[in-house]
Amino acid sequence: MTDQEYPGVSLRVKAIVTDGIVLVVCMILITYLFSLFENVPDAARIIAFLFVFFLYDPIFTSTFGGTIGHFAFGIQVKRESDQERNILFPYAIIRFIVKALLGWMSLLTVSNNEKGKAIHDMVVGSVVVYKE
Repeated sequence: MTDQEYPGVSLRVKAIVTDGIVLVVCMILITYLFSLFENVPDAARIIAFLFVFFLYDPIFTSTFGGTIGHFAFGIQVKRESDQERNILFPYAIIRFIVKALLGWMSLLTVSNNEKGKAIHDMVVGSVVVYKE
């Protein structure tokens, strides 16, 4: 594959920003839904917000090959060893945790390697490709 077949940093950052907006909208919707009920336990609110924040990326990445942000910009997350297949859910969780812990620093390696892999991609053996 050629270098042009792997998205650069700018598309990946745009996808991350889009996902941030999606998460904020989801949080607002959850808040609105909970406001429709009188006695919602705090534990239910906490669980709902944690579920959205921590599982949005891993569930979408492992199930659909990417998040809403990825799809908005025509990119997907796939297994490096078999780019026809999505990464497994446990790997998607690890990928998300590493990406969250390292933040923007994880993207520093995208421009410096042949397949445009960020550190979080290297850790789990994933690669971001253009959607076919």
